[in-house]
Amino acid sequence: MNEHAKVNRENDSAGHRARLRKRLLETGAVGFHDYELVEYLLALTKPRVDTKPEAKRLIELFGGIGPLLSARAEVLRREGLTDASIAALKIAEATALRLLESRVEGRPILSSWDALGDYLHATMAHRRTEEVRILFLNAKNMLIANEALWQGSVDEASVHVREVIARAIALGATALIIVHNHPSGDPTPSSQDIRLTRDLVEAGRHMKVKVHDHVIVGAQGRNSMRAMGLI
Repeated sequence: MNEHAKVNRENDSAGHRARLRKRLLETGAVGFHDYELVEYLLALTKPRVDTKPEAKRLIELFGGIGPLLSARAEVLRREGLTDASIAALKIAEATALRLLESRVEGRPILSSWDALGDYLHATMAHRRTEEVRILFLNAKNMLIANEALWQGSVDEASVHVREVIARAIALGATALIIVHNHPSGDPTPSSQDIRLTRDLVEAGRHMKVKVHDHVIVGAQGRNSMRAMGLI
């Protein structure tokens, strides 16, 4: 590419970014495609590069903006992203999660159920590995702690039940909600999920710790085992 063509291309990219910025300032994210949001994030770290093709490639490769933003840094690095570009994507993810988290902070969890579900879905639905989190609540159903207690399957239910109840007692929790993700994307409870939940309900009953729900999240949505009549 000769110097004149290179300058013209850089000018076109700069003009396109300026139009994106103007739209963003005037209308917010309304009307933006996912790739345009990613394009703008990447442009912050590559001011002289047309980032639209890379944004479209990444959206297609990861299957959407959610899986892209939640991808681990080492995975993004393998796809050719610089640390600066990765940091731009991760700060966007952190900001989105913080916004969702703020909708449930300082409120009774059970009265903020939709907001809690949105937060849990954004946090866990696109993970490539299974993770089990416990939301520990006080007598007013306010959140005491949100802890990832283990990763992997829930097959060893008896071990996990003891771990969960012991942690609840240590925190002074009177209730809890168990949450985990299905990397397959299908949030349908498995037989192991159901067994673990029922074992937890029984163990909690003896220790005065109520199990409000077991929520399973996946890329296809989320399921409440209580709403399904399984608790």
